[in-house]
Amino acid sequence: MFLRELRHPVSNLKGVGPATALAFKSVGVATIADLLLYFPRDYEDRSLPRPLSLVSRDAESAVVNTTVVVERQAWVGRRSGRTLKVIVREIDGGRASLVCFGRNYLGKTLLPGERFSLFGSFTWRYGELTSSNFEVELSSERAPSANNIVPIYPLTEGLSQAGVRKAVARALAEYGDHLADELPREIMTRRLLLGKAAGLRGLHVPDSAEGVERARFTLAYEELFYLQLIVGRRTLRRRALVRPRRAFSTLLQEKLVTRLPFALTADQRTALDEINRDLASDRPMARLLQGEVGSGKTLVSLLSALAAAESGLQVALMAPTELLARQHAETAAGLLAPLGVRLAFLSGNVKDASRSRLLEALRAGEIDLVVGTHALFARGVAFRRLGLVIVDEQHRFGVAQRLALVEKGETPDLLLMTATPIPRTLALTVFGDLDVSTIRTLPAGRKPVATHLAREGNEQKVYDWVRSEIGRGRQAYFVYPIIRSSESLNVKDAESTFLHLRDTVFAGFRVALCHSELGEEEKADVMRRFAERQIDVLVATSVVEVGVDAPNATVMVVEHAERFGLAALHQLRGRVGRGSERSYAFLVYGEPLSEEGKRRLKAVKETNDGFKLSEEDLRLRGPGELAGRRQSGYIKLSVANLVTDLPIVKLAREDAFDLLKKDPGLLADEHACVREVLDRAPPFADDAFEGG
Repeated sequence: MFLRELRHPVSNLKGVGPATALAFKSVGVATIADLLLYFPRDYEDRSLPRPLSLVSRDAESAVVNTTVVVERQAWVGRRSGRTLKVIVREIDGGRASLVCFGRNYLGKTLLPGERFSLFGSFTWRYGELTSSNFEVELSSERAPSANNIVPIYPLTEGLSQAGVRKAVARALAEYGDHLADELPREIMTRRLLLGKAAGLRGLHVPDSAEGVERARFTLAYEELFYLQLIVGRRTLRRRALVRPRRAFSTLLQEKLVTRLPFALTADQRTALDEINRDLASDRPMARLLQGEVGSGKTLVSLLSALAAAESGLQVALMAPTELLARQHAETAAGLLAPLGVRLAFLSGNVKDASRSRLLEALRAGEIDLVVGTHALFARGVAFRRLGLVIVDEQHRFGVAQRLALVEKGETPDLLLMTATPIPRTLALTVFGDLDVSTIRTLPAGRKPVATHLAREGNEQKVYDWVRSEIGRGRQAYFVYPIIRSSESLNVKDAESTFLHLRDTVFAGFRVALCHSELGEEEKADVMRRFAERQIDVLVATSVVEVGVDAPNATVMVVEHAERFGLAALHQLRGRVGRGSERSYAFLVYGEPLSEEGKRRLKAVKETNDGFKLSEEDLRLRGPGELAGRRQSGYIKLSVANLVTDLPIVKLAREDAFDLLKKDPGLLADEHACVREVLDRAPPFADDAFEGG
């Protein structure tokens, strides 16, 4: 339904002049196609009259739907900022005042004696019935709307409901009603779908509430079907890849597991079994390993690397920051090096002779596991036999970056890791061509982190709590949204607050600072000293969100928590509670607090379940951030909703995969139908999906 062929500017429509076209452009409507996809945000049932005369004086507000005549106009306020006031009456005597805040232009049409339809929310104030939230329609302006189910569109300055409805009605008549159906007839019949033209008209000019739902189902299904067709092509093309079976052994895996001072959780064992089956397969692995913060994903990935290395393959583990990459390298050195695995670390800061020797050893196959940052997919990095690529915090990398590393091997296995659990709808769409392993359970002995909210100004209680924890030999984090003070932002910063905490609040304790502008060596040194308990309080930015493992830290304080996303707050909270001691997170918020901010903080306080929080995050922010793409155009679905439309996703996926299996020709890029689908598809088509 991505109407790319309708590229005519919206100004081609009669009645859409330059000023209106500019207003449409400000809401993303530049073409006829954009206008047809500019769907109502709500609908109002105006089938029943609600006269002014029946509005009770005791009611806080009441909806009115009636016909009135203008009695007179008046003006209120000072001359420089006057507001039009229009007094109207019904035939049977009901009277009201319409206060036209920001709409003084209505004075040119609401002239004395003029008759029109009135709809709005009214209340009694100062002895008269009044409204500033109303809509009027002269008989000459009324757009078609069967059964008085009236669409309500998002507006901006220069657009009115009546104007948008008239423009949409013209676009439907001249273009929308003539669109051909593209879905296979068999699918349309089986799923009881309307045609494309009927679906568009059903959303813009509905005849009933049931009609709206059927039209929405039709168009949402079509969007999701095209998306799943792309997912299905990637999935089936990957499954068609065949490589020689590799010699595969898990002896070193089993040896490491027996050496661990703890037992793997059931979820870790299940995930490892799934990965081992993939590694032993004659088809390359493409798997997403997701799990709670601190659930042991890194250990599972290193066990996977151990099996690959034992089988004579090289492994590359890529992390988004040098801090996290160093943490992985140190963990790998402690666990794998004693078993004979040859390790190396590579980042942009490894230079000159040492870098040359490392790259030569990598090319010669003298390194089994290399851990690094973006430097791993640089042009000069080559492998003798790259067999497994592991990408941690995968959403922080672009797809092209991941593929650049994968292409350094011959059909290597790909394991992506994320501590941001993926909602079910995203798992079937953005990550729909990957197998998914999930680790929900935490290691034995871990206790849920107790989360508390504190209003800015009440920090003293938080400071007292932190001081008592430090007195018990524990450690604490203080996290701030910015590094240094900003004139444009009235928020605390890490640098200046560090001085206050060090010199005043926690005088006598060891306080250190860490943020992204410090050199990599300095950051690594600070984190090493914190992990070794040489620092009591670590003041930082979100640089500590990932890659910091300090089991002795029991308190996380996030100041201006309202400025952090749900996933970031959950990740930061996950920096504590990694030992056996009870841990605490204090989310200090500033005011005023937006409704979305309230929902975010309430959600984090009420649950430690990252999977529940990921669903809430999807509702609040949409799929772009969770999928690892931050630009606003990512997965710009016009009708489908990835929060509520999981049932439709499943139907569309079933039908798309079934069609691809029946017609293998659709897997070829040169197939005409596929070219059309890719041309219509929104920005997510080619670079949202993993694996390649």
